[in-house]
Amino acid sequence: MAFSTNSFSVNGIKYAPAAKPVAVICIDGSADEYIDATMARDRMPNLKSMSVKGYRGMVRGALPSFTNVNNSSIVTGVSPAVHGICGNFFYDASVDKEVMMNSSEYLRAGTLLSAAANAGRKVAVVTAKEKLRDILSFNMKGIAISAEKANQAKAATHGVENVEEIVGYKTPAIYSADASLFVLRAGVAFIKKGLADFLYLSLTDYMQHTYAPDTEESLAFYEAMDKEIGELVKAGAIVGATADHGMNAKIKADGTPNVLYVEDMLEEKFGPGFRVICPITDPYVKHHGALGSYVVVHVPDTAKIEEIKKWLTAQPGITEVHGRAAAVRLLEQPEDRTGDLVVMSGRDVVLGRRPQYHDLSALDGTLRSHGGRYEEMVPMIISHPLNAKYKMKAAGDPRNFDIFDFTVNGTI
Repeated sequence: MAFSTNSFSVNGIKYAPAAKPVAVICIDGSADEYIDATMARDRMPNLKSMSVKGYRGMVRGALPSFTNVNNSSIVTGVSPAVHGICGNFFYDASVDKEVMMNSSEYLRAGTLLSAAANAGRKVAVVTAKEKLRDILSFNMKGIAISAEKANQAKAATHGVENVEEIVGYKTPAIYSADASLFVLRAGVAFIKKGLADFLYLSLTDYMQHTYAPDTEESLAFYEAMDKEIGELVKAGAIVGATADHGMNAKIKADGTPNVLYVEDMLEEKFGPGFRVICPITDPYVKHHGALGSYVVVHVPDTAKIEEIKKWLTAQPGITEVHGRAAAVRLLEQPEDRTGDLVVMSGRDVVLGRRPQYHDLSALDGTLRSHGGRYEEMVPMIISHPLNAKYKMKAAGDPRNFDIFDFTVNGTI
């Protein structure tokens, strides 16, 4: 099969692909501890081989450390300040509504996937969650499907049909290990059958939300993932893998959820009128109950912002409070889509709005979540050795959204 080696540029980055398939994987929610735990038990031979023969290190993700934010950064190669996706959910002041950010209409930058397709690559996006498909396939010619709705894919709208027949597996339940494994299996099938040679495979973090790294459920899941990643390598692909965010238990010593309800706290101290937005909010409530370690606060009386900021900073469990200007500068947020204050919490703490906004009864296990600093650092593993230039970049402050740059431009 012939592979296009035409270079392409997007968002200030030039990509010069080799005459080989490229597969980049976002292992949703994969804190490095999951890989360590499975490798330590010799259950990930393929990723272990990639780590030895290629590259393994840690990279900094985008904040907030949520799915939509980081997937958007990975496919554009830039921060939320540039591409505009700053959460799964935000308050749109222009229409005075709290809305989901699942649509590509909110994306302010082109994707490298679209650029690769225009340069002659056979591009495929496979995501576990349907909610991401529209953003990731923005202006893209090629295949774009979700595992969640694989059996609904049509050639006219998804670039492919008869997906179950091609992959050899039935459409999985979204709350399952199989949802992520289906994504990888589809990637393997698309390469082997000549349907795609430039792939982005985005998994789901249901397993990481539900199970700790050293549980048998997690170990078996990562072992199964490793098998499919090995198949990608055997198919001749240069494989790069990273995560959108890590994952931590957000519980007290007695195992109960460790939640600060910020809107209630502010109202009790300063009076009514606060609007707290939880950007982790999405349709997948069994994952996290809409509780994460990063919230945005819209303040009714901006004259009191410094007083409110000082008070919040002093509250146990809260680790950072930033005003809008600092959030734009330090956290790389789009100015018109963030609030008056951004609040982040400790490793074992989540932030909510009020109890009635969060259904914890839907959780499948204990509360494990993400969103703040403590889930910002994630692994990056590449199947091929890095060249001298990218070894130097890896020693600096690489980002998870550099993964395509490293995989395409940085390998020998």
